[in-house]
Amino acid sequence: MSSPLKVRKENKILEVTLDRPKANAIDLATSRIMGEVFTEFRDDPELRVAIVTGAGEKFFCPGWDLKAAADGDAVDGDYGKGGFGGLQELRGLNKPVIAAVNGICCGGGLELALSADLILAAEHATFALPEIRSGTVADAASIKLPKRIPYHIAMELLLTGRWIEADEAARWGMINHIYPAERLMEEAWKLADLLASGPPLVYAAIKEVVREAEDLKFQDAMNRITKSQFGTVETLYRSEDQLEGSKAFAEKRDPVWKGR
Repeated sequence: MSSPLKVRKENKILEVTLDRPKANAIDLATSRIMGEVFTEFRDDPELRVAIVTGAGEKFFCPGWDLKAAADGDAVDGDYGKGGFGGLQELRGLNKPVIAAVNGICCGGGLELALSADLILAAEHATFALPEIRSGTVADAASIKLPKRIPYHIAMELLLTGRWIEADEAARWGMINHIYPAERLMEEAWKLADLLASGPPLVYAAIKEVVREAEDLKFQDAMNRITKSQFGTVETLYRSEDQLEGSKAFAEKRDPVWKGR
C-alpha cells in the first residue's frame, strides 16, 4: 500500500504533499502519519520551514474521509500526535508552516490550512465549511476562524456552509496571496527559502508569544516576557544569534544565523 504522503526535504525546508486519490481526504491512519511527520519536523534542528499542500490540481483537502468513516473510522477516534492532520494541536511547534492550497479546501482541509502560519492559494482554489449540511460541527474552525477574519463573515461561513473563491478569501484576510496554479509551488518555495534564511530563534519566540498571548491581556503578556516566562524568548536573548544580529547590523553585513 502506497504512503498517503509525499515528503521532500531540501535546503532546510520540509514539503509535505497529501496524496490520497481521488480527493486527498484524511482518515485516521493518514492523520497519525501526518502527526509523526510534523512532530519530526518540529524536533529536527536541521529543518526550519514546512510547506503542506495537496497532490493534483483539483483538491487541497476536503477534510475528513467520509468513506473511511462509513467503513468504521470513528470521528472521535485517535488522530495521533497533533490532532487531526497532525498540525492543529501539535504543541511547541515554533517553526513557520506554509499552506499551499492548490484546489478545493473545505471542512477539515480548511482547518488544516488555518493551522499554518501563512496561506498561499491557486487562483482556482475554493473554500468552505460545509459541516452544517452533514449535521456536524467544524470544531477547530469555530474556534479559530472568528479570531482570524471579521466575526460576522466567519459566522456566515460556519452557519451557512457557503463556498467562497480565493479572491474573497484574500479580501477577508483568510489567505495571504493568490497565484496562478502553475506558479503556486514555485512561490511557496520562494517564501520558504526566505524564511529558511531567517533567524530561527526569533521565529520560535514570535510563534510562542503569539500563541500564548492569544488569550492574555496585553499587559499580562508583556509581564510574562519581562519576567522571563517565555522559554523561547529567554533562549533568544542568551543566544549566539542575538549577538550575531547586533554585530551584523553594526558591521553593515548580512547576519549568519546558526539557531543557537
